[in-house]
Amino acid sequence: MELPASLRQGVERLLETIPLAVLRQAAKTLSDRYRAELRDGRLHMAEEMAVKAYLATRLPATYAAVRAGLDELAYARPDFQPTSLLDVGAGPGTVLWATTDLWPDLEQAVLVEASAAVRKVGQSLALDTIATRMDWRAGDVTIDLADLKPADLVTCAYVLDEIAPASLPKLVGRLWHLTGDTLLIVEPGTPAGWQRILAVRRQLLEAGAHVLAPCPHEAPCPLEPPDWCHFSRRVARSRLHRLAKDADVPWEDEKFIYVAASRQPAPVHPPRVIAPPKSGSGKVLLKLCQPDGGAGETLFTKREGELFKAARRLDWGDTLDGRSG
Repeated sequence: MELPASLRQGVERLLETIPLAVLRQAAKTLSDRYRAELRDGRLHMAEEMAVKAYLATRLPATYAAVRAGLDELAYARPDFQPTSLLDVGAGPGTVLWATTDLWPDLEQAVLVEASAAVRKVGQSLALDTIATRMDWRAGDVTIDLADLKPADLVTCAYVLDEIAPASLPKLVGRLWHLTGDTLLIVEPGTPAGWQRILAVRRQLLEAGAHVLAPCPHEAPCPLEPPDWCHFSRRVARSRLHRLAKDADVPWEDEKFIYVAASRQPAPVHPPRVIAPPKSGSGKVLLKLCQPDGGAGETLFTKREGELFKAARRLDWGDTLDGRSG
């Protein structure tokens, strides 16, 4: 999955004059903060150079993860056509770009972001490119959501890992209160990220939400540590991306976990592939999360005809209903 061409070109223009050594150091500092999940009172992207390092090294991956979550909720709710978006912790507008790419008729978007440096870059990238009416707002996501109005689609991507655990239930409750129809929350695909999503999922179910994806059921998660639920998207690295990360491989795999919940029930809940498939001669082994709340490996062989052909086409994260993502 790649960035939209206009976004990619905008990022390239912003980065073209930055010395590589400066960008590389900023990228390392930013990466270290994200990996450590630091909560030291400082914003990860408080400074302009940190924002540009993010654009070079993290934006393609977070865009891919967000777009994957949006695609799955759209598949679960094909009737859903949001006209309004509220993105909490908006960064440089990653969700905005993914949402307008999927739903070009989106009419308005409110984007809440604490960092002035990030808001400035986000506004610059979207100016004269995205037709949606945009309202960029300064705000701490844990305390500054009181004056917001509900939106059809509410999103919060790669934000919860920066917030003190004690503040999460109140934030999630506020996000659900602001959700007119559907809420999407995306987190890093780490064991800790999965635990945060599990807590969010439990809270939303208790509030009466319907889980659209990735779970094909609303029972407790059947996985037990050290196993954990997460997904992956392969992202092509640009030349600048490789240079900034001092990387030789022309791609990277972004691991993520998400939950999409709606005030409307999903019509269908097919099994979902929750690990990389294991293929052999005339057979494929899929680890499936099932609509009955169970999870485990299922073997498909040539003897099963069309079902085997469908299973063989599936990848990690796909649903077992003849569709591959």
